[in-house]
Amino acid sequence: MNIRCLTVDDEPLALNLVSGYVERTPFLELAGRCNSAVEALRKVSEEPIDLLFLDIQMPDLSGIEFAQAMQKGPKVIFTTAFEQFALAGFRLEALDYLLKPFNYTDFLRSANKAREYFDLVQKATQPVTVPGELEYLFVKSGYDLIRIRFDDIRYISGLKDYVKIFAATSQPVLSLLSLKSLEDNLPPDRFMRVHRSYIVALDKIVSVSNHRIMIDQEYIPIGEQYKDAFYRFLEGRMP
Repeated sequence: MNIRCLTVDDEPLALNLVSGYVERTPFLELAGRCNSAVEALRKVSEEPIDLLFLDIQMPDLSGIEFAQAMQKGPKVIFTTAFEQFALAGFRLEALDYLLKPFNYTDFLRSANKAREYFDLVQKATQPVTVPGELEYLFVKSGYDLIRIRFDDIRYISGLKDYVKIFAATSQPVLSLLSLKSLEDNLPPDRFMRVHRSYIVALDKIVSVSNHRIMIDQEYIPIGEQYKDAFYRFLEGRMP
C-alpha cells in the first residue's frame, strides 16, 4: 500500500524539492502539493491523505497551528529551517522533523519512519481471532481504525481503490483497500466473491434468482466468471 502524501510549503523551490523526493520514492504517492496551510486544510477535508510533509513558517496559518487545528488527521513530518521548532513538533506527535536544507538521504530516512508506522497500522487491518470471542477485523476509514465483526458484515462492494463494507450495526464503512486484499483476509467458508465488484456473506443470502442475490432487500449481481463456484456452493447446501 502506497502512503498518500501532501506536500505543503510557501516557498516554491522547497515545495518542488520535497514533492520531487516524494515522487521518486516507490512507497510514497504524491496526492497534491499546496503553497499554504489554508489550501492544505481544504485538501485534507476533501480526500484521504495519510502523511503531510509540512513546512512550519508560513503566512496566515503556520504548520504548527495547522497541525493543532487538525486534531484527528494525517500524520505529519515537519520541514523547517529553524531548529527551535523541533520540540513543538514532537509535542504534536509528528513522525519526524526535517531540518532544511536536507537531501534525499535525510528525506528517505524520515520516509522510512513513516513507512514503519503505516506498516504497523496496516497489520491492524488483518483479521484477528481470539479464543472464546467473535472474529473481527480492523479497517482504516478516514483517520480512524474501525472494528467490524464478521458476523455483522452483509456484503462488500468495490469502488476502484476503495471498498464499502455494509454491516448490520452501522452505516457503510468506506476504506482505502482493494476488494482482493479484503477478500484474502475474510474466512472463505463464510464469504464469497460473486462479482468483480462484490463479496457477499454467505449466511446473509435471502434468495437467488435471475443470477442475482438478495441481501437486505438489495440485489447483487453474480458475475459470469464467478457463477460456477457460487452455484456449486448452492448445490452443496440443497437437500
